[in-house]
Amino acid sequence: MREVSRTTRQRIADRLRDETMAAGTIANTFEIQTSDALTHVEHIARSLESTDEQLLVAPPECNACGFADFDDLTNRPSRCPECKHESISEPAYTIS
Repeated sequence: MREVSRTTRQRIADRLRDETMAAGTIANTFEIQTSDALTHVEHIARSLESTDEQLLVAPPECNACGFADFDDLTNRPSRCPECKHESISEPAYTIS
């Protein structure tokens, strides 16, 4: 199928089958807002429930102390609850 005839969500899902991507990277690659990328990822996760595939999430991680036990795995927190550092890596997504 030609690339232009596929929806943005379909193209994101295809890309996540090939590689792991953070929401910011998805947004830059597909020229959309980061919030829209997260909405697409959440919808892709729901649509995969009826298949044998699943969306895997690598949680955000504090770059200073390594803390990775955040409550919300899909959004990037503003700071680490342990060391209060603000350098937090984005969660990354892939389909397997």
